[in-house]
Amino acid sequence: MATARMNDSWRRVKSQIQTIWSEHEFGDKEMKKARGSLDKMVNLIHEKTGEPRAEIMQKMAAIL
Repeated sequence: MATARMNDSWRRVKSQIQTIWSEHEFGDKEMKKARGSLDKMVNLIHEKTGEPRAEIMQKMAAIL
């Protein structure tokens, strides 16, 4: 369900991810690879930021 919402409003979600984690750079190719999967997006953010996955999931839930 969350993945479907992420795909439906991709531009808004992408913008909010870049705003929340603005101190880290997310390339377009990386974002496109993770676009179709909430788990992949959480893993990408975790790899870039080192933030715990549980905290990322909470923030992603608020976005979606």
